[in-house]
Amino acid sequence: MTTITIDGSTLNAAQVIEVARNRDSKIVLAQSSRDALQKSRAYIEANWMNDAAPLMYSFNTGVGLLKDTRIPMQHIEPFQTQLIKAHAAGIGEPFSEEVSRATMLLRANAFASNYSAPRVEVVDRLLAFLNAGIHPVMPQKGSVGASGDLAPLAYLAAALAGFDEAAVIYKGRRMSAPEAILQAGIGSVNFALQAKDTSALINGCTVSLAVAVLAAGDARNLLSDACLSLGLSMEAMRAEMSAFDERIHQARPHAGQIKTAAIMRKLLAGSTRTTHEARAIQFPDELRRSDIEYTPRIQDVYSLRCAPQVYGPVFDALDYIDTIVDKEINSATDNPLIFGTDDGGFEIISGGNFHGQYLAQAMDLLAMAVTDLGSICERRVARLIDPTQSWGLPRNLMSGVRGVNTGYPVVQCSLSSLVMENRTLCMPGSVDSIPAKGNSEDHVSNSTWCARKAATVVANTQYIVGVEMLLAAQALTMTETLLPGFVLGQGTLAAYDEIRRQIPACLDGDRWFHNDIVVAQSFVVSGSVRGAVERAIGAFV
Repeated sequence: MTTITIDGSTLNAAQVIEVARNRDSKIVLAQSSRDALQKSRAYIEANWMNDAAPLMYSFNTGVGLLKDTRIPMQHIEPFQTQLIKAHAAGIGEPFSEEVSRATMLLRANAFASNYSAPRVEVVDRLLAFLNAGIHPVMPQKGSVGASGDLAPLAYLAAALAGFDEAAVIYKGRRMSAPEAILQAGIGSVNFALQAKDTSALINGCTVSLAVAVLAAGDARNLLSDACLSLGLSMEAMRAEMSAFDERIHQARPHAGQIKTAAIMRKLLAGSTRTTHEARAIQFPDELRRSDIEYTPRIQDVYSLRCAPQVYGPVFDALDYIDTIVDKEINSATDNPLIFGTDDGGFEIISGGNFHGQYLAQAMDLLAMAVTDLGSICERRVARLIDPTQSWGLPRNLMSGVRGVNTGYPVVQCSLSSLVMENRTLCMPGSVDSIPAKGNSEDHVSNSTWCARKAATVVANTQYIVGVEMLLAAQALTMTETLLPGFVLGQGTLAAYDEIRRQIPACLDGDRWFHNDIVVAQSFVVSGSVRGAVERAIGAFV
């Protein structure tokens, strides 16, 4: 079991992903954070929990346009309950359990920084849910990413409070929050929220961040796999390696471009299929003219030759996105925030850290970068099934009786549909803003939608990259006898062997291709092919 200690400043994206996807992880609150939370809360209780205290937003006032309305002490507890009910206005299918887990971890970590001022019992309740595997059901739609992800987080708060209306997933079954709390034995069903507890829970773009962390992590792995699918396609189409010469990329020294070329040189080291000798051999289906002498090609089409110039911006974009995500993971994003003063007291300051524009723009960039990555991969898939563009690979990579069997053109067509869907999802959400709540929120970020659509683009592109691996491997198997003695590179050979271990070549006519597509997507999700290559040649990205 992995134990992760949160303190509001040292949590990283890898740990968030680990907790989201591994339910054996145990999360504990750092003692330093516990002490700080208790100290600040003791000050709040002693100095501000009275009707003579100054107005402090959401401590003793209403929210939104009701910010100037004082909440008397006798109404503080019911105010917390009513605030949840008023904000539980989400719509649509729920987020996944892993998003729910990441959200709880990130919210608890934000509180551990001691800027948000909930009671330490709230953090303990969050961690109890997380460690027990109780996952609040949060609708995906309803947040505009300003004042935080109010709608989905209200459902989380309702579950923590033990509302009968709140649903959770526990041990694979959907049930009411009270039922899960009782089954898990993690304390009282009814958990009374007090001053600032609810507004701390529902403020901040934590759901947006949870989706963003997972999508950015998946995109990083996807890009590594796209390097493998590129390498396999280069082997299948006997591509020219000169386009990856280090000198070319030093002449235009973008970090991502240089990195991509170096990766491909490592993956293809030792390949003799990507040589002039291999290209000089004509395949049966290769176009040729009888009236001129055959001359091997000296450079390739853009989807092969320009891969470093296309993949490079994706590497660089992911580096930028990671800086945004890493900062957000250890940021306090609700309102108001509490700060210690020189005299040992505390001060409440209202601000706008809940606004999700950083995440919104980063996720729009992620969607655009990954969409273009999928687009160039799909173009190579289209070439693999067309002998006029693949330098003679069997038409449709078809086996069996021609005509009776069709091969892979509809598989390629399905990838085209994903590319078009991705392109539509690239319309930036971060530039869209509709004023809300009586114009008190007159500019919003739309960060939740930006993160959701970026995650969809990444998921679509996992299929595209996986199927490129599948079809390139099919082409390699079908042309083995045409290139006797020619070998694959060290990295591409390891990838090819792992693909063949999981999916036998299709050599006896069409079969239920759906199953192959599912396994091909799992190459990327599970990292199985990537792992095989790393075992063979070490880290390559």
